[in-house]
Amino acid sequence: MICKIFIVDDDPFFGEMLKYHLKLNPDYEIHLFDTAKECLSNLFKNPDIICIDFGLPDIPGDELFKQIKNFYPNLPIIVISGQESIDVAINFLKQGAKDYIVKNEHTKDLLWNSIIRVRENISLKQEVEDLKEELEKKYTFEKTIIGQSESIKSIFSKINKALHSNINVSITGETGTGKEVVAKAIHYNSARKSKPFVAVNMAAIPKDLIESEFFGHEKGAFTGATDKSIGKFEQANGGTIFLDEIAELDLNLQSKLLRALQEREIIRVGGNQKIKLDVRVIIATHKNLANEVKKGNFREDLYYRIVGLPIELPPLRDREQDTLILAKHFIDLFSKENKIKPLNLSSEAKNKLLKYSFPGNVRELKSVIDLACVMADGNEITVEDINFYSIKNESDVLLSEQKTLKQYTTEIILHFLKKNNNDVIKTAKVLDIGKSTIYNLINNPETKKLNDQ
Repeated sequence: MICKIFIVDDDPFFGEMLKYHLKLNPDYEIHLFDTAKECLSNLFKNPDIICIDFGLPDIPGDELFKQIKNFYPNLPIIVISGQESIDVAINFLKQGAKDYIVKNEHTKDLLWNSIIRVRENISLKQEVEDLKEELEKKYTFEKTIIGQSESIKSIFSKINKALHSNINVSITGETGTGKEVVAKAIHYNSARKSKPFVAVNMAAIPKDLIESEFFGHEKGAFTGATDKSIGKFEQANGGTIFLDEIAELDLNLQSKLLRALQEREIIRVGGNQKIKLDVRVIIATHKNLANEVKKGNFREDLYYRIVGLPIELPPLRDREQDTLILAKHFIDLFSKENKIKPLNLSSEAKNKLLKYSFPGNVRELKSVIDLACVMADGNEITVEDINFYSIKNESDVLLSEQKTLKQYTTEIILHFLKKNNNDVIKTAKVLDIGKSTIYNLINNPETKKLNDQ
């Protein structure tokens, strides 16, 4: 991220030397001024940091400092001076200067390090502000979990029940149904909302690193452990840990997770100090955990420990008109993020969306809508702008639209007729049906219309 830095110094050689040195960092955009008035007239450019010389000819450094602070009280200012007076330095620091650097042969290095510290502080403050903004958002379910179907209303009811205790929650559902969104809705509406929400995807972490990711490690615990590391559970202390794709966890590590949850404490890898835990656990999986227990892939004792309050998210195809409600939400979101006028869905486009079953669920719908917004000409998304890119197997593709059994049967027969070069006898043999069934189908006007499409 580019950092815009103003340098104000009436010594052209010294100013150019500082500018040259700082520009070695490609993230720094340096603006050099030799008078205080020139600096003040350019404040509209919104610098991130200002470095001012104490002994300027037109306006004294302390006066320039006050004027900048009057306009931008939170703007970081570093004072560079030829004076080694402790009193002057203390006075500037008391007024809010981020640093006071004396001019000598080390100035450029001291300034370099000072700017790094200021940027780190700015970054930390931004993280705090982002967290406050996240917490101050109205995490009402209607704004984070979009939909009005009866199946979604039942999810709201279960989430409400989860808010009044620290019971573990297990969220199941197909990929793309919004399991992490529900987990966040629970956390940010609970008494733990001011504490961390830490998400861990089991499927994304190599098996030999999961224990360290969970519980952290001490320096020298294993080859490559050059420093102490705080694990995800310790990071989430006081808050919520979200264990996504929990069914992918190795059986050996399942026992260690079970012990940590039972004892409510962990020990870092390579350490011996017990660390107490106060963490709410929310788990998610697209698999049926009870079936995984029966298959021997998941520990029964861990299953009963984490199942808590079960919430099963419905697939998008079972959510009635929620598809169109979500589509409008994603259109508005795309329009806002890309600063374009909101688009409308044509009636044909709406029908196409409603007929498709979305095997990728809400995540797939968002992808389809984002592409449609890009492809649309004018203010309306047409049926031609709606494109589905299925990565499922052939049977999933065949069943991706809601049709009658008769319609599916017709399509299957036509598919094999085409595959067999319209050989009726061969097709009848392959499908184990009578030839008359195929001839009747071929002569049906509706079939001819379908075959011409």
